[in-house]
Amino acid sequence: MTLAQRLRAALDEGHRRGALELAETRDPRIAGPMTLAPAAVLMAVTERPEPGLILTQRSSRLRKHAGQIAFPGGRVDPTDVDEIAGALREAQEEIALPPDRADIIGVTDRYHTFTGFDIVPVLAVIPPDLPLMAQESEVADWFEVPLDFVLDPANRIRHDVEYDGAIRHYYEIPWEGRRIWGITAAIIANLSRRLGHDRQPA
Repeated sequence: MTLAQRLRAALDEGHRRGALELAETRDPRIAGPMTLAPAAVLMAVTERPEPGLILTQRSSRLRKHAGQIAFPGGRVDPTDVDEIAGALREAQEEIALPPDRADIIGVTDRYHTFTGFDIVPVLAVIPPDLPLMAQESEVADWFEVPLDFVLDPANRIRHDVEYDGAIRHYYEIPWEGRRIWGITAAIIANLSRRLGHDRQPA
């Protein structure tokens, strides 16, 4: 069975187990209904004996989330056919990932952000060692982190903080001096649950 087949089977089985808790699919600062803009990110997994996950470090010159670790992705444009097309377009623009080299596995749990986005994570398998290149105006760097490492609940730290009179939580995954946290870590945690690495909320 290929990596794509294994991931597709695990993702399908994970979604058959039912919905995740609401707290795991939305920013804890969201207190009520809000208008959300469509967005999508590409969770690109490299087809290696030990698969990796492609992540980017946002440019320090950006107004929002400067320097943070993120998936390639962004707002879905009206010209995009769907969220998958949006994620592929953004990945091509940000890191020069050719859309035709991505074997789409499927979409997984949406994540609602406090900044007003309804993010659809798109899981895909890509060949290893593609000549990816960061688009300097948006992306300072890209890197590959071992998939097994980020999916392992033991490598995920849950932080509890007080915000607006209530205790909220967020996740952090430290790796080789990099800090994967916030929305990116939350989406990874949800993928971990869907793929069967983490059946219970952390």
